[in-house]
Amino acid sequence: MERLHTEGTLPHEGIYDESVRSARDFAVMRDAAFAWRITGDKRYLDQVDRFLKAWSSTYQPSFNPIDETKFDGLIQAYVLARDDLTPGTRQATQALLRTFADGYIAHSDKRNDPGKPRTSLTWVNNWQSHRVKLLTLAASAVQDKGLMSEANRLFRQQIADNVRMNGSVEDFEDRDALHYVVYDLEPLTMAAIAARPYGYDWLNLQAHTGANLASAIKWLAPYATGNRSHEEYVHTHVAFDKKRADAGVPGFVGQWEPKSAATLYWQASLLDPAYRDLAQKLSASPPDWLALCTGL
Repeated sequence: MERLHTEGTLPHEGIYDESVRSARDFAVMRDAAFAWRITGDKRYLDQVDRFLKAWSSTYQPSFNPIDETKFDGLIQAYVLARDDLTPGTRQATQALLRTFADGYIAHSDKRNDPGKPRTSLTWVNNWQSHRVKLLTLAASAVQDKGLMSEANRLFRQQIADNVRMNGSVEDFEDRDALHYVVYDLEPLTMAAIAARPYGYDWLNLQAHTGANLASAIKWLAPYATGNRSHEEYVHTHVAFDKKRADAGVPGFVGQWEPKSAATLYWQASLLDPAYRDLAQKLSASPPDWLALCTGL
């Protein structure tokens, strides 16, 4: 598709259903890339090449990070197969990823324009965390140290804007939902994993406020262990949360399910092994893509 759009819409509205179906390609191509690396069977490489070529020649980035967050699967597939892709596919995918990185940097910096005061939480909440994730993964995939330096700057700024001194995040204050705490921290930990080979320790990187990612992951831990519980969305400030609850979308009423933080804590365990026991409590093994990608 030239454009994906699910943000702010319910199933069967607009192009929601088509976007969900189409975005399944990203997991498929990532799985094919893993299969290629494990077996050496060229059929899988050909599949990755075909999918990457189709998407890189068709998709037009919107720079809506919620609509585009699942492109992380495409980026991971590219990294796994990069050296063996046909030259045309490799060049086209690199161009798309550079467009992502440059565009998300430009969009992030709009909030610093004195002529455009910030009026939306989307510059500091999970939206910005997903922007940082996408630009970091893209910068790492094209192996551009300059872009990674920009990612480091924006990651630090997001920690300052989003994480409070007690470790809670902006999304919890706004949505009163641990679902959105996880949705905010997963992209930041994924970005931190991608930045580590470039010498960055984003888990412990301290913003000028004194906050860091480690404190946010620690804040959530008592809920993830089950020592504390939380009724979701009771005091949310976002009308769309109630709309989804009224529509019967799962997860928008009732108690938060700790196992939904399994991927977050498996990712965190790559940054600090102390989280491995909690990760295993939430899920006996990491997601296949994370295990294969990192050698867990």
